Amino acid sequence: MRIAVAIDRVEKRFGSLQALDDVSLQIAEGEFFGLLGPNGAGKTTLISCLAGLARPDAGRLVVMGNDVVKNYRAARRLLGVVPQELVFDPFFSVRETLRIQSGYFGIRNNDDWIDEILANLDLTAKADTNMRRLSGGMKRRVLVAQALVHKPPVIVLDEPTAGVDVELRQGLWQFVRRLNGDGHTVILTTHYLEEAEALCGRIAMLKQGRVVALDSTRNLLAGCAGQTLELRLARSATLPQALRARATASDGKWTFTLASLLDIEPLLASLREAGCVIDDLRLTHTDLEDVFLGVMQNGGSVPC
Repeated sequence: MRIAVAIDRVEKRFGSLQALDDVSLQIAEGEFFGLLGPNGAGKTTLISCLAGLARPDAGRLVVMGNDVVKNYRAARRLLGVVPQELVFDPFFSVRETLRIQSGYFGIRNNDDWIDEILANLDLTAKADTNMRRLSGGMKRRVLVAQALVHKPPVIVLDEPTAGVDVELRQGLWQFVRRLNGDGHTVILTTHYLEEAEALCGRIAMLKQGRVVALDSTRNLLAGCAGQTLELRLARSATLPQALRARATASDGKWTFTLASLLDIEPLLASLREAGCVIDDLRLTHTDLEDVFLGVMQNGGSVPC
């Protein structure tokens, strides 16, 4: 399989801050790839280097065979980036903004594609509205449209659904899934981990500028497989000392990690024998948030 994006031993420093530290990744054509990490982990810096907005101090970045530094124009044409920041020109309408963006890439008379993007992002009714009059969520939709207007084979989405409503989120992902199904490579950063779990086939996790986990979403979840039983006891009930050693307490709730579902009945039997009255009970499965927290707290291993 051909490589869409190759990142080889990239380093970037801002003064005394090591923003990227020996980062290496390869993303295949047609992948839906997740780039996760806490604030300040280096995700946006890496995307800025990939887009040519920042130059790495060391290492190499390649987009569809084109070196981002040596062949900047060719690499940039193959990349569509949705930035975190709401950056827009206040003097133009939505349609004019997209036509101007098309012109940056030497594209003319692409109104049919612009209309399709507007329809899929629910912007048709706002096509002739000045950018200044749009809400924050609408402006973010336009940023997505700008990234797609030149039909790039590689799409980078940096927190694309931050601060937008559920309806847009669903419509956006339906459209992006379609583009991915048509062969576009998608790189996503998001703090909505349920989005990454549902969409991404592979995930890299960054911490303090380094890659601390890199695997398929399925393998990351499998490495942390299991269930937890969360319960809240009546105020008069006291958890037996033997069970306290197996549980963690938080906000008046007790959480037990289960090796299998067969552990539930003996646990409940022990509670009944101790005379404990349960006010609330919930069984949950491991999700990407559990994996993410485990990796961030344990420096790269998945301690589930």
